Amino acid sequence: MKRRMLITGMVLAIAMVFVLTKVQADGTNSPSSTQPKPIPDLLTNCPVSGDALGEMGKPYVFVYKGQEVKLCCPSCKDDFDKNPDKYMKMIRAADKKTDEKK
Repeated sequence: MKRRMLITGMVLAIAMVFVLTKVQADGTNSPSSTQPKPIPDLLTNCPVSGDALGEMGKPYVFVYKGQEVKLCCPSCKDDFDKNPDKYMKMIRAADKKTDEKK
């Protein structure tokens, strides 16, 4: 009986780890059949800190509501999550500038 409970517990723990790695609580990185819209080339600075992207190593990249977002480092993600609309406006403004240049 103890062995069966142990095996059941292990299976549930593995399943939970699998589920948690696939889905984030905010749903911003949920799998999608469409590719995320790439970040505009004109956005060379982190919208959160203002630091140059790549200055501190490889930029932190994630997808927010179908839009690829690049930040200078993972710690800027916390600030982004507090007010994502503010930073998405900056990204969209840079995207409009890219479209106007074409």
